[in-house]
Amino acid sequence: MSVERQGGRGALKSAKRVVVKIGSALLTNDGRGLDERAIGDWVDQMAALHQRGIEVVLVSSGSIAEGMVRLGWHERPTAVHELQAAAAVGQSGLSQCYETHFARHHLRSAQVLLTHDDLSNRKRYLNARSALRTLVQLGVVPVINENDTVVTDEIRFGDNDTLGALVANLLEADALLILTDQEGLFDADPRGNPDARLINEGEAGDPALDAVAGGGGVLGRGGMATKLRAARLAARSGAVTAIASGRQPAVLNRLLDGESLGTLLHPDHAPLAARKRWLAGQLQVRGTLTLDAGAVEVLRSQGSSLLPVGVRRVQGVFKRGDMVVCVDEQGARVAKGLVNYASADAARLLGQPSQRIAEILGYVEAPELIHRDNLVVL
Repeated sequence: MSVERQGGRGALKSAKRVVVKIGSALLTNDGRGLDERAIGDWVDQMAALHQRGIEVVLVSSGSIAEGMVRLGWHERPTAVHELQAAAAVGQSGLSQCYETHFARHHLRSAQVLLTHDDLSNRKRYLNARSALRTLVQLGVVPVINENDTVVTDEIRFGDNDTLGALVANLLEADALLILTDQEGLFDADPRGNPDARLINEGEAGDPALDAVAGGGGVLGRGGMATKLRAARLAARSGAVTAIASGRQPAVLNRLLDGESLGTLLHPDHAPLAARKRWLAGQLQVRGTLTLDAGAVEVLRSQGSSLLPVGVRRVQGVFKRGDMVVCVDEQGARVAKGLVNYASADAARLLGQPSQRIAEILGYVEAPELIHRDNLVVL
C-alpha cells in the first residue's frame, strides 16, 4: 500500500499554488470556541509561504461549530434551520478572526462562500474561477467555506475535504494540504490497534486504501474516507494531497520543505496528463467546430491553442466553458476542449485574427477559442 518514491516529497517542494484545508475539530479546539492561538499560528505559516512566492488558498471549516459555541449549544443539531442559523452566526466570527490575523502580516483576506452546485454549474464554475484567480493575482488570500446558511443539501451531504479538492481542480493547484486532528492515514485504526502504522506515501487511486479509511467525528462531517475521496478528486487535475496533523509545529512550512509528515497521496498522472485525460473522458459535447487544414496541422503537430482564424464553421448551441469537438473539413474528429466563447459569438469570429476580437464582439474573453491547456488532440 505504501509506495516508496525517489524524491516523492519533491512534489510539495516544487509547489507554487496550494489549497490548505483546515477542519472544524482543529479550528474550534474540539468544540470550545475558535482557537485563536492556533488560527494565528496557521496564518503565520501561510504568510511565510506567501513570502516565499507560493500562492495560498484557504478552505476553512468551522462556521457551524463556532456558531454552536456562540449560541451555547453543546450538541450538533439535526434540524436544517438550526444548522443554517449556527452557520450564519459562526461565519461572521470565523471571517473576522482570519481577517485580523492576516492583517498582522499586511495581507488581505477575502471571504468566499461556495456550494458544490457553484462548481458543477459551468457558468458559475467559470465565474468562481475568474474571481479566485483575480484575488490570488492581487495577493489576496481567499478564505473559502461552504455556504451552509442557505444550501440544505451541503449541510446534509457536503464536506470541506471535497470542497477543497474541487477548489484545487478549479485553480489547477499543485497541492491540496488537508490539516486534521490525526497524524495521517494509517494501515489500521490507530485508536484500537497499537500496531497501526502511518502510510507515508501512496497512490490516490489505490483501491487498497479504501479498507483503511474511517468515519468522521462529532463536529466535522468528514473522516479519512472523505479525505481519500478528496485526494482522488484533486488528482483529476494532477494535484498531490497531503493529509497531516494541524497540531504539528510549522506543519505547512515543513510539508512544503519536503519533510516526511503525514500521508502524501500522488495522482496517477502528471498534472497536464491528468487534465488531458479528464478532458478526453468527457463524453457530452455541446457543439462542433470545423477547422481548416492549417488549423488541423497546427493542433496535431504543435499542440497549440485553437485560434478563431482557423475555424470554418460552428454547429450547435453552446456556452462559454462547454465542451465542443473539433473536426476537419471531411468531418473526422481532431480534438475536443472547453470553448472560451458562446456559439453565437464564436460564429462571428470565424476566420478572423485574434486582434479583431474586441472590434467584433466589443469585449475579449481570451485570444483563442480553446486554450491548449483545455484542449486534447484525439
